[in-house]
Amino acid sequence: MSDERRKRALEETEWLEDEIEELLNDDIAPFHDEFDLPEELLEIYATAPPSKLSRKVYLGELLMLQRELIKLQEWVVDSGEKIAIIFEGRDSAGKGGAIKRITQRLNPRVARVVALNKPTERETTQWYFQRYVPHLPSGGEIVLFDRSWYNRSGVEQVMGFATPDQVEQFYQDVPEFERMLVRSGIRVIKYWFSITDEEQQRRFSMRILDPLKQWKLSPMDLQARVQWEQYTKAKEQAFERTNIPEAPWFIVEGNDKKVARLNCISHLLEQVPYDDVPHEPIELPERVYNSNYERQVIPSELYVKNRYG
Repeated sequence: MSDERRKRALEETEWLEDEIEELLNDDIAPFHDEFDLPEELLEIYATAPPSKLSRKVYLGELLMLQRELIKLQEWVVDSGEKIAIIFEGRDSAGKGGAIKRITQRLNPRVARVVALNKPTERETTQWYFQRYVPHLPSGGEIVLFDRSWYNRSGVEQVMGFATPDQVEQFYQDVPEFERMLVRSGIRVIKYWFSITDEEQQRRFSMRILDPLKQWKLSPMDLQARVQWEQYTKAKEQAFERTNIPEAPWFIVEGNDKKVARLNCISHLLEQVPYDDVPHEPIELPERVYNSNYERQVIPSELYVKNRYG
């Protein structure tokens, strides 16, 4: 690189950092009067505990980890590895944010997210694990389950959607089900995101007041606040009966979102023995020009109206 180009690249660094910050930040505090947000929400944002990491450090570490995730992805495709990653935990504990940062720069054909809705009437008559099986990874795939078959030990048990006999049957079946997955060549990695009672209350309050986050709050989430202790007991029972050597649980402390995301991604990379996949050098081919080609005039009404440029 010439000195002039290097100088220009260094001058553009600040602009690049600003762009990356905007792309990555999904927790944007209110910054414009046009939003007309309530004072209660502004107060919550103002009094929320700050992260232990500065934004600059967080983004720098995140980008480094995402580069490694790309290497992991390339190795998975090259080796035919099959990886299933389970994300469970308290509502608002940060599962979705971690999943987003993991998949953000990956190929969606390789790394896909599964977030199933409540069972249909037909699915309720099936073998419990049946609706999850079609979503399991094939060779060369990474599947991230944003909640999983552990719904039965969590929301279904606490809210009474499953009978005690069904829950007991689940606990008897799930260790062998996961062992079967591992024997078939699927690497099963299970994360539980944990937050304190106080932090969940703060995040729920944000969701209630923030129009950008209200879609995240469901009636079940509100009931989860009421049933906090029952969910705690259900979590403890799940750890006791499903923490098997073939597919152990890993707990991610989620009060600090930035720290939790980095810890989760770093740990995930340690669970897979990936290597660099060699690549042939990439060269951009020359464009073919045809002197007889005449570009057609495209009607102006087909263009999206330029409002911002």
